[in-house]
Amino acid sequence: MSNVSAVLTGIEAELGWVREIYQNLHRHPELSLEEHQTAKLVTDRLLAFGYEVKPIGGTGVVGVLASGDGPAVLARADMDALPVTEATGLPYASEVGGVMHACGHDVHVSTLLGAAKLMADGRDAWSGTYIVLFQPAEEVGAGSKVMVEDGLTTKIPRPDVALAQHVMPLPAGTIAIKPGPVLSAADSLKITVYGTGAHGSMPHMSVDPVVLASSIVLRLQTVVSRETRPGEFAVVTVGAFNAGATANIIPDRATLLLNIRTYDDAVRSAVLAAIERIVKGECVTAGSPREPEFEYYDRFPLTTNDSAVTDRVTAAFTSHFGATAIQHALPQTASEDFSRIPEAFGVPYTFWLLGGVEPETYRAAVANGTVFQDIPANHSPSFAPLVDPTLSLGVQAHVVAALSYLSQPTDSR
Repeated sequence: MSNVSAVLTGIEAELGWVREIYQNLHRHPELSLEEHQTAKLVTDRLLAFGYEVKPIGGTGVVGVLASGDGPAVLARADMDALPVTEATGLPYASEVGGVMHACGHDVHVSTLLGAAKLMADGRDAWSGTYIVLFQPAEEVGAGSKVMVEDGLTTKIPRPDVALAQHVMPLPAGTIAIKPGPVLSAADSLKITVYGTGAHGSMPHMSVDPVVLASSIVLRLQTVVSRETRPGEFAVVTVGAFNAGATANIIPDRATLLLNIRTYDDAVRSAVLAAIERIVKGECVTAGSPREPEFEYYDRFPLTTNDSAVTDRVTAAFTSHFGATAIQHALPQTASEDFSRIPEAFGVPYTFWLLGGVEPETYRAAVANGTVFQDIPANHSPSFAPLVDPTLSLGVQAHVVAALSYLSQPTDSR
């Protein structure tokens, strides 16, 4: 019997409580850096499974299970919910007003806990160290940074490889994975530009920041269309434009909120530099009395899967689930902060996508060309992953990926 088969022997007996935990988490979502009850649930379970448990980064939790000599594997799940009012109608819908697990982090926590239990029960089938990391505040791009700043790399064993998964609007029962860039880098940017206020009847007395900011919005459209090489990916979105409060007063400032997505660090730097250059240039042209202000926030690193790790894990997935269950992932414009954790340790990683949509529904939407209309995506108030087989597949994926690195036990152990 292979070590995968040995560890997964008892999975059917564990799925009942995994489902219960998933539904409990979905009912009781917690926002970023407020995941206190989630962290307690995770801690209590890991202690019961026999892990050495450490709180790191406030509400972050890490469990370590040593089982003889061999490599160390780190598996990560994020825990936070979103400020979204649920509209799924599920019997286990959120009981917290205005807060919802609209991105599937409840799936991530419950499946990693399931894998942690199976790995503990089946520790005679593998040798090495299994590290499970439950991260807060992924939604605001802060949780991995907080854990690293709290001494993560000095408080747990150094892993040889790091692994993570994310439920997505793909067919349930499938996994999508690829080497190279899989999730984009993201930057949110608040720009404040200044003018000179005046009465609406005397525009000649003003430097109008509404006109100035409008010129900036139009000019920013050229960053992708005229300053990014064809074939390279970049998105520049102006998500908010705020200025003034009444019709007959020209305000003295305007603010723009931008979101920028890129797949390449050099492109990222060039796009951000172009944005700042355009804003400063338009301010000079308008005669702005003050320099513009730039405030970057909610910044997410690029997620780029290591080729060797991805090939190894993909081969293990294909062997266990079958080739038809494994898809080649398309690069996603979503973003994640997971990569800061392996980068802090200086180790390679891979990040795969877990399908959560009823397969017939997905196929029909693809055939009709209505995927984006008919299938709620992450962050939607109607986002509701299919419980089965999504949870089972997520638990198995963590186990299979970890055991592709953890050694077979030896007689000397």
